[in-house]
Amino acid sequence: MRSLFLALCLFILPLGLHAQTAATLVADSVTLTADQRLIASGNVEILFDGTRLSAAAITYDQATDRLDITGPIFIRAADGTILTADRASLDPQLENGILIGARLVLAQQLQLAANQIDRIDGRYTQLTRVAATSCAVCAGRSPLWEIRAGRVVHDEAEQQLYFDNATFHIRGLPIFWLPRMRLPDPTLTRATGLLIPRYRSTDLLGFGVKLPYFIKMGDYRDLTLTPYFSAQTSTFEARYRQEFLRGSLEINLALSDDTLVPGETRGYLFAQGDLDLGAGFQLDYGAQMVSDDSYLLDYGTSDRDRLESYARITRVRADDLFLADITVYQSLRTGESTASLPPLVTEVSYERRTYPAGLGGTLTYGGAFDSYYRSSDVPGDQGRDVARIGAAVNWTRDWVLPMGIVAEARARATLAYSETWDDPGYDASALRLSQTAGVVLRWPFAAVGPNGGAHILEPLLAIGHVAAQGPAVANEDSQRVEFDEGNLLSFGRYPGSDVIESGSQVAAGVNWSRIGPSGTNSRLTFGRVWRADATTDMTASSGLDGTRSDWLIAGQLHFPSGLRIDGKTLLNDNLAPTKTAALIGWHLGKVDLDAAYVWLIADADEDRAIAVSEWTFDADYRINETWSVGLNGRYDVVVAEPARAGLRIGWQNECVSVELSASRRYASSTTVGSSTDYGLSIGLNGFSAGRSGAAPRRTCAN
Repeated sequence: MRSLFLALCLFILPLGLHAQTAATLVADSVTLTADQRLIASGNVEILFDGTRLSAAAITYDQATDRLDITGPIFIRAADGTILTADRASLDPQLENGILIGARLVLAQQLQLAANQIDRIDGRYTQLTRVAATSCAVCAGRSPLWEIRAGRVVHDEAEQQLYFDNATFHIRGLPIFWLPRMRLPDPTLTRATGLLIPRYRSTDLLGFGVKLPYFIKMGDYRDLTLTPYFSAQTSTFEARYRQEFLRGSLEINLALSDDTLVPGETRGYLFAQGDLDLGAGFQLDYGAQMVSDDSYLLDYGTSDRDRLESYARITRVRADDLFLADITVYQSLRTGESTASLPPLVTEVSYERRTYPAGLGGTLTYGGAFDSYYRSSDVPGDQGRDVARIGAAVNWTRDWVLPMGIVAEARARATLAYSETWDDPGYDASALRLSQTAGVVLRWPFAAVGPNGGAHILEPLLAIGHVAAQGPAVANEDSQRVEFDEGNLLSFGRYPGSDVIESGSQVAAGVNWSRIGPSGTNSRLTFGRVWRADATTDMTASSGLDGTRSDWLIAGQLHFPSGLRIDGKTLLNDNLAPTKTAALIGWHLGKVDLDAAYVWLIADADEDRAIAVSEWTFDADYRINETWSVGLNGRYDVVVAEPARAGLRIGWQNECVSVELSASRRYASSTTVGSSTDYGLSIGLNGFSAGRSGAAPRRTCAN
């Protein structure tokens, strides 16, 4: 008969000392001898403080305070650590003793088989003649990889594994030997030590290897040092990260001595961070610097063609907004001078929203100061400096009229004073005033189709007038204008305030939406703008030049499968496209796809000598739990040539992760040439801090 003993504290009291709880013993037979020995045999199980021990037989000698256990022995600790053995002699706390023919499994992943395991002080586990692996171990065949060592010590407190006389094997074949080494156990998320090496081969730098070394500097700081060795370069990379109580900081930098630019030290520095200043104020800051225009592309660091260093303070509350920003730009573009960007831009603005009881609606008011400084001394566009201060008041209110028509009244007034230096084409001082008044009408209709889909049809009409007084000023903040469904009903479509869209105008259009019962939703917008006076500051490709705009067609289509299609096009009077953009996204299960297409006509006013027609895509497909593949690229349809292409192949099982990548960048300027980049990284699951094998563990064939 199976006997059950609860509260076995009289004989195995130390088992529950840590938690001050009783142990539970279950066995087929339990005998208490005259010499105070307790013998349990047959399907023995002991449960205490989250730890489970099972064995064929257990003998507890109260005189020596020892447990003699006959296997097969299975011990699962509260943290998931597993110990198995053929036989063992341990103290009741399982903190000191010997296990013969034992196996230790950490985090259900890394297994260490040993002739003998010694438990010392409940902290150290010493293994003798060890084979360690996280691969499936099948009879008659060596695992994919394993580390054999004369001795391994597992420090549970530090979560570290120390190997003596270690040899790394692949399918039983010894590859290299180390007298001593230290590795983190799989339960450790951050530990000082080597990270996964990455092998890289490029046309410019040849074959090389990156050896990152991670240094834990506390719970909230770390430093990663990465030497990069190849025949063409000696590069030192570093990354520093720190989390503060009210902010964070990350710095990335590199220094290189290479054959691409002989005799010069090249490099870059990127830094960014944030800080909570209190009272709702947030500081964001960053720095981006590089030694020369091609360094970032040569080393595959970034494809940025303009760098910016900034400090920005913001406070966003329900009814007010504050912004203070200073930004320094550096151009990496061919034919563009940093000195004439302008390189230094500052801005301070404040805006508040109120709800006046007597007037009704929403009243928004605020002020702003901004400046643009160029270091060039050339008069005109290349050397112009500008400073401006201004204020604005905006009021809106809507009503629901008979027949369900929604009317919205708008009024706005702005006053701005600007100073201009080093450009004789504009007044040195200019005071400008503008006033806007208009009304927007919407007439929504709703219906439900026979299949349960809801349709909403909404005709749109906006009528307004903008008046401006004062001289023209240099256009610093409205160089590019976009026409889309977001500003179809706006009376000012310039992104900044340097140019005013003055005169009378009418905008008309229609919105149609459908909400499908199965989760398929769609939306379509169609519209156009007419003006009394032609605009001369809008470019042809903006779709807003002349007395009437291009026809705007914009739509979205979203499927419950995760597929999303967004598109917009502008058609001139001949129904020829002047600008087209489309986005496709599909994120479902095994598929992650993002693709975009853009078409722009040639436009000298936007520094575009030929038309642009280009596809970009980024796709990942998880074939199964072992294989994955990724593709990305950019293709120029006009010249029928790719601009960039990349391929990534990933393979993993329970013990190894391998990623092979190849990318090709095609020449885009005289300073940056074509380059092909190959990369390889191999990770051993079970040792990397915080890393675990996502693939399921294989089973052995019979």
